Amino acid sequence: MRLLLVEDDNALGAGVRAGLRQEGYTIDWLTDGASALHALQTEEFDLAILDLGLPRLDGLQVLQQLRTGGSTLPVLVLTARDATEDRILGLDAGADDYLVKPFDLNELKARLRALLRRSAGRPQVLIEHNGVVLDPTSQQVSYQGSPVALTPKEYQLLHELLSQPGKVITRERLVQTLYGWDEEAESNTLEVHIHHLRKKLSSDLIRTVRGIGYLVDGRP
Repeated sequence: MRLLLVEDDNALGAGVRAGLRQEGYTIDWLTDGASALHALQTEEFDLAILDLGLPRLDGLQVLQQLRTGGSTLPVLVLTARDATEDRILGLDAGADDYLVKPFDLNELKARLRALLRRSAGRPQVLIEHNGVVLDPTSQQVSYQGSPVALTPKEYQLLHELLSQPGKVITRERLVQTLYGWDEEAESNTLEVHIHHLRKKLSSDLIRTVRGIGYLVDGRP
């Protein structure tokens, strides 16, 4: 899952990014509202974590413009504005959830998991598909009842594919999901991860759509 973090407090932003990377997310981090709006309008993310008190463009304005443009991207607002009227303004502007600073990182992680489940139309925690069971909370994976050890990148890739069964996900999108802006990937890295997943799980689980990308069959 690729998330955009928009936070101008360097210490807080670095801490959140580090904590969420440990959770298996790919995190791109920006520190001002104008850059965030441009990124949200031109790139693909699964969720945005948005501070309200931002330079160049207030977070509330970013959110309003994003929703005016028709985006349904899940947005979790992080802010020190804890008055009830501020929460109402954020939610009415289109926020999907609201977390007041200071906050516990584990609560943030739980809220993100819940938002991502809802956005995928998946009420249950576990993702189950053709003998594969993936638990986003523990990041454990099993196949036909036996645990399977995956690297962090393999886990991220499997989570992305299983979250959208039946949908072809482009190679470019998958590389962005795994590496974001500040990591470089070798030209064949994605194919290597796909190869390893097929060996560890099933050769039939992931299908190649030549010239486009990959998918898992939509049938459970």
